[in-house]
Amino acid sequence: MNDTARNSLQATIKKIEGAYAPSTIRAYKSNFENFIKFCDGINQKAIPASSEVVVSFIKSISDGRLKSASIRIAVASIASIHKLNRLNDPVNDPDVKLEMRRMHRHLGRGSSQAYGINKDLLDKMIASTDSSLRGIRDKALLSLAYDTLCRRSEIVSLDIEDIIYTNNLIKICLRKSKTDPNGLGKILNLSEKTQEYLLQWLEKSKINTGRLFRGVKNNNQITASLNKAQINKIFKKLALVANVKKENITKISGHSTRVGAAQDLLKYGASIPMIMQKGRWSKIDTLMRYVENSGGV
Repeated sequence: MNDTARNSLQATIKKIEGAYAPSTIRAYKSNFENFIKFCDGINQKAIPASSEVVVSFIKSISDGRLKSASIRIAVASIASIHKLNRLNDPVNDPDVKLEMRRMHRHLGRGSSQAYGINKDLLDKMIASTDSSLRGIRDKALLSLAYDTLCRRSEIVSLDIEDIIYTNNLIKICLRKSKTDPNGLGKILNLSEKTQEYLLQWLEKSKINTGRLFRGVKNNNQITASLNKAQINKIFKKLALVANVKKENITKISGHSTRVGAAQDLLKYGASIPMIMQKGRWSKIDTLMRYVENSGGV
């Protein structure tokens, strides 16, 4: 009975291509497909959905298999698909909001926080690198990620052409980010050490166009690019060599330099608005989750 919903979803996904980040579109698609399957099982319409059906859906996925953050994304996807089709949003119903509160009380609101790579840990990880081509790349990548508070998606999207040379300084132009969907761009400053590491990487890799950071194979062959998942692996590998506790290595991700840099900025007296501007955060509650804890090696 939900052929209309499937057709509407397909048309909506096609309509929003290029207007939203690919990850957002994938989330909308997969979450609403799951909602359609649920509605098929109870013989109810997925679009337009009633608030009662959404409440039942939330109850069905609040059994502990999913984290509360995943449930929030699933429900937000239902709301977005309805809004994009100019339909009343069932998620705004008071009963749905009550069920979400019930879900949060049951599962909690906590989300897994990446382990912060602060300045002390950064220095240890950089010291653990060797003089190989891969080691030179890792130093430049790690130091730049800390200086700029770049997300891993931003790091892998940087091109050689984004490097700005001016007055004997090297800066980075971040052309587009999660909080800059229109691509206005932002100039990011680099420390002297990061500039030094970056020049070493450019000299040794002999790359002069295309992606700034690349994969390095065992025979020193350089690939065309890195993907986001490789950033996580690089950071974990460096932490392992730097003798970081294993329980902390498991929490390290591509966001760890972003977390650690934000914590350091707060520690050394930067105001919340200053940190938000430097890290390009649009919501203060997101930043507060980053700085609420400071780990130790």
